[in-house]
Amino acid sequence: MSNGIPPRLFGTNGVRGIVNSKGMDTLFAQGLGMAMGTFMKGPVMIGTDARTSNEMLKAACASGLMATGCTVHDCGVVPTPTLQYAVKMGKVGGGVVITASHNPPEFNGIKAIDSDGTEMNREDEEAIERIFHDRSFALADWTRVGRLLPNSTAIDRYVSGIVSKVDGQAIRKANLRVAVDCSNGASSLVTPKLLERLGVRYVTLNADPNGAFPGHNSEPTPENTRDLVELVRAGGFDFGFVHDGDGDRTIFIDETGRYLYGDRSLAMVANYVCSQKKGRLVVTTVGGSMCIEDAAKMAGGSVIYTKVGSPIVARVMMREGGAFGGEENGGLIFPEFQYCRDGAMAAAKILEIVAHRGKLSEVNDRIPQYCQCKKKTECPEAKKPQVLRQLEKQSKGARVDTTDGLKIYLDEGWVLLRPSGTEPIFRIYSESKSEERAEELAEEYKKRVERVVRG
Repeated sequence: MSNGIPPRLFGTNGVRGIVNSKGMDTLFAQGLGMAMGTFMKGPVMIGTDARTSNEMLKAACASGLMATGCTVHDCGVVPTPTLQYAVKMGKVGGGVVITASHNPPEFNGIKAIDSDGTEMNREDEEAIERIFHDRSFALADWTRVGRLLPNSTAIDRYVSGIVSKVDGQAIRKANLRVAVDCSNGASSLVTPKLLERLGVRYVTLNADPNGAFPGHNSEPTPENTRDLVELVRAGGFDFGFVHDGDGDRTIFIDETGRYLYGDRSLAMVANYVCSQKKGRLVVTTVGGSMCIEDAAKMAGGSVIYTKVGSPIVARVMMREGGAFGGEENGGLIFPEFQYCRDGAMAAAKILEIVAHRGKLSEVNDRIPQYCQCKKKTECPEAKKPQVLRQLEKQSKGARVDTTDGLKIYLDEGWVLLRPSGTEPIFRIYSESKSEERAEELAEEYKKRVERVVRG
């Protein structure tokens, strides 16, 4: 611990690591459980994704929670947003998800959920970290230790909640047929039930929970969705979609077999939501594509940009009255349901859009297209503030946004220069109308960062 600040445990999406290596073991999980239980106070919901170490880490974390007097409601294997909905509806002290989302199978992690079902904010995570490092656990008297109780209703309540928030009548009338890849993750236990409730015919890939991810790695990249793309092309489906490992993100494939990056689904839903009532607000991060703002403005809406991170987006939506929001990675947030990324709700909303507006390819093509490029380069931690200041000086005269790093608006697009919060690197993002120009801009500004780093 330096300067009184405890070492950081939580990253942008919980604590993650290789199982039984570098701290992600039962002793760590138990200690973190005691720290979270000390902070949360009261009943806690716990759930896991489908990873092979899920029961081991859940048992250890639950024992830590019970040691502080928390009654632990075990929801079993569930998508992260399912657990978040259970926390929100159950009016408990908080929640814990054992998940490493899209990381490779040897990883697992622990994620803290606030009592309202949102991802815990950074200030509260710091408080838990302080309790953990100080070992200042509020251990319960032996007569008041917590109990472990099964909760078998989380999935059904979650599916019913989604069905109540979309136009089920229009979806059923459209007689849609989709292909879905559950990535051997927790969504295998939810999405088929949701599609059945909505009267949608479907074919599944990798719909058995398996922590080894035998179908493909759980990150829904173009490389990992080749089988789904081929299935959609060959099978005459209305569209396809793929979840990541813990079900909070969804990527879509249109009926022609075209992979739609997450900014496209964000833009399509933004346009649809804003068209329902003029003046609606969409919230996304500074790395969001220009197509999102185009889509909102086409329907009379507007956009606010935030720092990177879905908890930040969610809290700005809550504060500013955002009607819709999310990140360009396929994590969409629907405030009428809950303030967190939700892959199953995203699938249901796209079903509604297709039912009302026709083919997904045509809905997508009505919104302007842009190309993005992402690069990174090394930068020592101590130099990051100085590098940002120098780059901002060099950009004098241009329109800039310093919400998160430095975003420079150019005639042909934009460039975002952002220091990583977890690694000694700078990330360089660019966007333009052509792939070639986006690549040129990213490379040009990568070299600028490197020149400033060298001094």
